Amino acid sequence: MNLKPSLLIIGLTAGLLALPTIANTAFEKPSDAVEYRQSAFSMIGTQIGDMGAMLKGKVPFNAKRFAMRANNAAALSKMPWEAFIPGTEIGTANTSALSEIWSDNENFMKKATVFQKYADELATVAATGDQKKIGKAFGNWAKGCKDCHKSFKD
Repeated sequence: MNLKPSLLIIGLTAGLLALPTIANTAFEKPSDAVEYRQSAFSMIGTQIGDMGAMLKGKVPFNAKRFAMRANNAAALSKMPWEAFIPGTEIGTANTSALSEIWSDNENFMKKATVFQKYADELATVAATGDQKKIGKAFGNWAKGCKDCHKSFKD
């Protein structure tokens, strides 16, 4: 079989474009993407819980631990969004993601970007150890969480 290189490239490209979107990601199955994003949010929740407990005085404030949690949160805040891909919106058990994530994805991703920005700002402020500034930055980040949950989480 002697195909011209240009025909071969066109055929391969067409075949690749026909693959489901999920094949172009790190996730083999839709359930893998759902599990990934839920895990990322769960780890974010751990960071929020510990930092919030310190700021509320439920546990002693530890500037070093708070800064570690804030750095973790900043890194984790960038993770879940890659797993909100077509094919993961329907038929996935144990998810509280609303369909508006996909029907209003532009707004969803804007809120995700704001959430990430606030997490980065919190990490920067946490490095100072100044509890007053940390409290304000934490409040902004928590607001970023709540803003998204209001519109996109059941």
